[in-house]
Amino acid sequence: MTTVNSYLYFNGNCEEAFNFYKNVFQKEFTYLGRYKDVPQTDRQVFRETDEKIMHVSLPISKETVLMGCDNSEILNELSTHKHFSLIVHTDEKQEADRLFNELSNGGQIKMPMNLTFWGSYYGICIDPFGIMWKVTTEAGH
Repeated sequence: MTTVNSYLYFNGNCEEAFNFYKNVFQKEFTYLGRYKDVPQTDRQVFRETDEKIMHVSLPISKETVLMGCDNSEILNELSTHKHFSLIVHTDEKQEADRLFNELSNGGQIKMPMNLTFWGSYYGICIDPFGIMWKVTTEAGH
């Protein structure tokens, strides 16, 4: 089986963001590594400050893992490539509302949760870290 997962880059606030996501999704990290843990021989590749996050993995479901790191070099390169959002599909309206409310807390609501013409219960928000989220479930759930 092939899976596709998201990898988010931050400029020093990865740990804060992932603690936020950990609370929203009510899951635990399977890995959290800091740049200080990188062997000296690999420091030419991993040059960020010691306490910053080198890699973090937060499983959201059996198939989905949200991953990220602090990396100012890549973040600067990606600043012209922000053509994405993350979409979360839930089985229940109550869970869609909970996720949307928690993700948008401290951020922006772009489209409140509502029934759509295509038959979904759907909303769009930007979290406090600038990540756009779409939350959806089937209208009858």
